Amino acid sequence: MTDSSTVPATGTADRDLRAFIAGLPKAELHVHHVGSASPRIVSELAARHPDSKVPTDPGALVDYFTFTDFAHFIEVYLSVVDLIRTPEDVRLLTYEVARDLARQQVRYAELTITPFSSTRRGIEETAFMAAIEDARKAAESEFGTVLRWCFDIPGEAGLEAAEETARLATDDRVRPEGLVSFGLGGPEIGVPRPQFKPYFDRAIAAGLHSVPHAGETTGPETVWDALTELRAERIGHGTSSARDPKLLAHLAERRIPLEVCPTSNIATRAVRTLDEHPIKDFTRAGVLVTINSDDPPMFGTDLNNEYAVAARLLDLDERGLAGLARNAVEASFLDAPGKARIAAEIDTYTAAWLAG
Repeated sequence: MTDSSTVPATGTADRDLRAFIAGLPKAELHVHHVGSASPRIVSELAARHPDSKVPTDPGALVDYFTFTDFAHFIEVYLSVVDLIRTPEDVRLLTYEVARDLARQQVRYAELTITPFSSTRRGIEETAFMAAIEDARKAAESEFGTVLRWCFDIPGEAGLEAAEETARLATDDRVRPEGLVSFGLGGPEIGVPRPQFKPYFDRAIAAGLHSVPHAGETTGPETVWDALTELRAERIGHGTSSARDPKLLAHLAERRIPLEVCPTSNIATRAVRTLDEHPIKDFTRAGVLVTINSDDPPMFGTDLNNEYAVAARLLDLDERGLAGLARNAVEASFLDAPGKARIAAEIDTYTAAWLAG
């Protein structure tokens, strides 16, 4: 990862702001299950499965996770996916991701999971669901972090993956208790959104929320397709939305949130530099922006760092950062009492910090 995507702590004010961020209660809405595997966990999984090309040395993973473009990122990502081969692997990964989220004061997270990637590799579907649910319940009990799931279609795998993902998300015999939403990830180029409409229709009819990735590496027309064809309630990335004023106005008027992941966009070359990131255009247009980490260890970041990046790009103080944290709570699919509880915690923490 390039240095441009990490904000250095250069002065007292910046260090104070980072300290505030470190303790700020948060929600995260765009973070991937496998993509959240820390170097320690990736190296442990690679050692379990020595036929993989993924390095077993955590230090070597820094170079391995340096991406030339989005296609290269997908290639590397899938090589890490291939390390998840047993229910025990799934449980380990999920529990450790929750531990890392709790360390950052994340009270609630919607973790994007791609079950097709595991079931096609031979993990029995009920064992997969049992593993993520066991880890979810243990994390909430031990860390206080509430996890919910978004099942996403890996777009590069086509309609077969869409059918399987929709089945797993809507069949009450296997659907996990923590599932709240249905998504679409992977490459956008050559993977038009309208073809997935029947699968999103099924998921929505089953009570799930629609949260596809769109406009990360393609133009604003992909975001429009996600809104009109997939009935998106939130947009993953939506980076190119800034190129269409009518789209920005639509997002702002309908309060359709964008799940913004600044460092990810630089690491995958979706955006050239942080100073060119469209997050400023989004906020100027009145779009509801949430800050997220996407695949944090792969991009050498975490959610705390993403808040620091946003603080610099948007020139935010503690109150502004607390506002971003409240945005994520508002945009989440947590129930009303849960939202009120975390929002109150954010406000209490911020008031105490400013008073002290």
